[in-house]
Amino acid sequence: MCAMAQDPITQKLLLDWFVDMDTPEGLRVELIEGEVVVTPMPDGHHEHCISRIVEQVHRRSHTDMQFSGHKGLKLKHAEGYPQDHVIPDGTFAPEELRLNRGADPWMPCEGAAMVLEVTSSTPQTDREIKRRCYARGGIPLYLLVDRETAWITLFSDPESGDYQELRAVAFGKPIVLPQPFAFDLDTADFL
Repeated sequence: MCAMAQDPITQKLLLDWFVDMDTPEGLRVELIEGEVVVTPMPDGHHEHCISRIVEQVHRRSHTDMQFSGHKGLKLKHAEGYPQDHVIPDGTFAPEELRLNRGADPWMPCEGAAMVLEVTSSTPQTDREIKRRCYARGGIPLYLLVDRETAWITLFSDPESGDYQELRAVAFGKPIVLPQPFAFDLDTADFL
């Protein structure tokens, strides 16, 4: 389901309504490029991929990054749209941003080191729309696990509303995560 905001007054009303809404259990609701996007909660394979990435980051990287699953991010305003409110499958950020205890439901994206998405019922949203949102937000790294194509892609160098660089590998091959993570992410278990 989606509703598109056309004019500034409608956009403001949509943003106010969205921020105050009570999300029904079992659904995820995001405001992305002026559309309200409703998706069901993810399945087990989706969560398995996230779990494997988080385990490796905590075990193999030498960083103090915190992880938060499904943390709401307020992204920078896009021309012609209300402020995006996106819920990545995962956000990695320094401990001082306090992603967990006592954090507001929606936090600014400044300071996030990497966001993670695993494709589900709306893969094009993850591949294109969320990629642009995260780049506009200045998030340095966007890791996309595309279950439909069996590829993992790391987008980096956000500039002018999109990422300027990408590295992609098929499931089963490692992908290099740069600083602050600095290790080869094993994707063999994603199949």
